[in-house]
Amino acid sequence: MSEAARRGLAIEVLASTGSTNADLRQRIGQLDAPLLLAAEAQTAGRGRAGRSWLAEPGDSLCFSLAWPFHIPLARLAGLPLAVGVAVASTLRALGRPVQLKWPNDLLLDGAKLGGILVESLPARAGQSAAPLWAVIGIGLNVHANSARDARLGHPAAILGGALDRNVLLAALADALSDTLGQFAAEGLAPFVDRWQRWHAHAGQPVVILEQGRVLHEGTATGIDAAGCLLLDTGGQLVSVAAGDVSLRIPVASESPDAAAD
Repeated sequence: MSEAARRGLAIEVLASTGSTNADLRQRIGQLDAPLLLAAEAQTAGRGRAGRSWLAEPGDSLCFSLAWPFHIPLARLAGLPLAVGVAVASTLRALGRPVQLKWPNDLLLDGAKLGGILVESLPARAGQSAAPLWAVIGIGLNVHANSARDARLGHPAAILGGALDRNVLLAALADALSDTLGQFAAEGLAPFVDRWQRWHAHAGQPVVILEQGRVLHEGTATGIDAAGCLLLDTGGQLVSVAAGDVSLRIPVASESPDAAAD
């Protein structure tokens, strides 16, 4: 029995929808077990900070996973990083040397391959024993799509090759089921070493931005136990909370606002 089946994870596939995350948020009140919802095409998918994530039939793997947690909301802070480790580990086992960009991007050969969006929903009103739900959206570029890539404004990576998306989805469902069960029991700690090992910008100079405004500049040294980015600003170690900022590599000939996200 697969890990996903053992944990009671159901899987549904849609031909097209606006956003699998939005669909699951609307269904949380009716769910009693984890549910993975995948779509061949998304017309209103969202990434972090409200950015669009559009997928045409066959070019991507886009899905969302609704998962119940019986832990305090504060303990979910490091969840996007643990999910990143699960996805990267699965893809690396398939021969794709994926790296992780804080806080929730997946890179291949230095270009963006995919992203992760985690949204939390409170327990049902009046039910103290009800779980806290996390809706975890994941999008991966599988095949080239010139129209999609032209809209991005930055280089895009693809998994490519004779990759069966159904097989990949099954492998990711198993990896995520195992990861989320472990995260609920142990938090981020079991995943920190692998995240550090696959950190795309380890030891590199970076700029921390929020809504186009530079907050910090320094050298990315890794993450702490809570999943915050650690930045050496020259004698001072700054901890940056996940989800609050964007991380960009500075380009000598450009302003930080023009650097690739």
